[in-house]
Amino acid sequence: MNRSRMPRSPRYRPIEDYALIGDCHGSALVASDGSIDWATLHRFDADPVLCRLLDADRGGFWSIRPRGDGSSTRAYLPGTNMLRTVFSTDSGKVAVTDFMPVGRRLDAGVNDYVHLNAPAWIVRRVEGLQGVVDMETAYRPSQEFARVPAQLAAREGALRAGPEMPALFGELEFEIEGDLATAVLRVAEGERRDFVLAGNAVAGESPCSRVDEFFAATRAFWEEWIGYCRYRGPFADTVQRSALTLKLLTYAPSGAIVAAPTTSLPETIGGERNWDYRFCWVRDSSFALYALAVLGYSGEAKCFHEFLLRTIARSLPEVRPMYGVDGTMKLDEATQGHLEGYKASAPVRISNGAYLQQQIDSYGQMLDLSLMYEALGGKLDEQYRRLLAAVAKFIAAHWREPDQGLWEMRGPARHHVHGKLMSWVGLNRAGKLLDAGWESEAQKVADEILERGVCAPGGALCQAYDGGTDAAVLLAPMLGFVLPRTRLEATIDHVRRTLGRGDFLARYVGEDGLQGEEGAFLVCTSWLIDAELSAGRIDQARACLERLVACANDVGLYAEALDPSSHAFLGNHPQALTHLGVIGNVVNLQLAERRGADALKGSYADRARRAVTATFGWRGVLAAMTQSRRMGRLISSKRSKLAWP
Repeated sequence: MNRSRMPRSPRYRPIEDYALIGDCHGSALVASDGSIDWATLHRFDADPVLCRLLDADRGGFWSIRPRGDGSSTRAYLPGTNMLRTVFSTDSGKVAVTDFMPVGRRLDAGVNDYVHLNAPAWIVRRVEGLQGVVDMETAYRPSQEFARVPAQLAAREGALRAGPEMPALFGELEFEIEGDLATAVLRVAEGERRDFVLAGNAVAGESPCSRVDEFFAATRAFWEEWIGYCRYRGPFADTVQRSALTLKLLTYAPSGAIVAAPTTSLPETIGGERNWDYRFCWVRDSSFALYALAVLGYSGEAKCFHEFLLRTIARSLPEVRPMYGVDGTMKLDEATQGHLEGYKASAPVRISNGAYLQQQIDSYGQMLDLSLMYEALGGKLDEQYRRLLAAVAKFIAAHWREPDQGLWEMRGPARHHVHGKLMSWVGLNRAGKLLDAGWESEAQKVADEILERGVCAPGGALCQAYDGGTDAAVLLAPMLGFVLPRTRLEATIDHVRRTLGRGDFLARYVGEDGLQGEEGAFLVCTSWLIDAELSAGRIDQARACLERLVACANDVGLYAEALDPSSHAFLGNHPQALTHLGVIGNVVNLQLAERRGADALKGSYADRARRAVTATFGWRGVLAAMTQSRRMGRLISSKRSKLAWP
């Protein structure tokens, strides 16, 4: 729990001050002072209904807080994504519980976590705990990214701002001035008040009348879901919170996982490195499938894989770096020049022009993902194998060409070593999945990497054939690319020495077509931990993991990056890739400590088999694919199914 003072009218809260709530369709960020400063309903990439996070003066928000000074503590209700904040003042204590209702449909099977009901509501329950506390609430919705001021009016028992905008329900007398509504309420011990921002409303009744039902159903849904997590070992709380966060970042209708629920939170305060991450990246696929499968979430892993398969099949012969949550191909980037950006970090961008970049690693990811899917019991039919053969042919034809690289640099194309590694991965996996004829081409890629991709002391891998340092080369051993022990250690030491930023790592050094610097990118530290484990440096890896775990915010969330000196969060928040990396680190550490560094050799598919076997005993892969169904029959109940008329 975090206890924080509540300064009056802050322009911007620290990024780490935000906790995430959601319903597997949209999401919201809640600050410790009781203000929701970012929210998208219905889907992650929708125009936000609240966006003060990107402009303190113009953006929308919804705050509920004590009128006087005080402090706050907060935590998620155990095993859920429902946030409870307790405010303490001189006159008493009051709790605010924030959540977005979600549950399984009445006709859903026990293992069906795709077809969910979510009414697109944000619910705020205010409860008096001690004494009497005077509270204040303020509501200003955003329309068209706050480009057009919303005109609020009280009608039919709610605050309304037009037919395309959500309505705010709750028994209060609001004072309205243009696009801002304010009210005060006094809460005594034992009293409870419910408020609902409803993207969809119930005909003929106030949504507030159903909060009890939705509270119970949502809590049961999350408790049931986290009950499927099969990890038992060190850092279990961290693993469970990361799993719950990944589920929040899953778009249930398609199975896609967004990189983050936000756009344009800066990698450097005041800088231009501000990107929209509300889409699904192919680069995250193997990390995601590995993390979900080894924790026992076969249903989510299967849905994510099938989403990527359907979407990539439509874009061939291209495999794009990212896709929309519904498989959208076109993600044309635009700027919102009327917004000042978080702490004056402009521009604010929506959509992401990197979707058109040539990134050869995406093709290798597709084949790596398919090998792991098959290893975990998935079936690859003939049509699927033809698709994989087309991807492998593309790699064989284009791996010698330069590309923009994993980090989507906006400068000239280069021969990135990570891209070559992923080309090797694609051809190597094609040899395992299709026929051995691809192995000779894979060997050509490996030979060139070891000849041209080494330009640092001791034979360390570098960023590109023309030099530089890149943390992405730390992935080599976890991809199954065999480096002699001396070269692996030289690569680790060179990356740590060059990219070290305090206890963490930067992504790379060198020209990338953008102005300004950036902080430490947290997933790079995860890659360092895995590389240390592969080199047999288990003690160093554990110490590094402990530092990484400790840098989460007070409710267990990680952003994209942090300032290495202050540990202030940077970049979009929370970041799926960071949480995926932490889960992988914990599982890999357990494997290495039980079975030695050799247990980490080979591909993600090889490690997934070992990790699943270690978790599920002799049943191995079969148990991983059926465990959640068995548990569902044991703990499913009517209260975990949310019906929505």
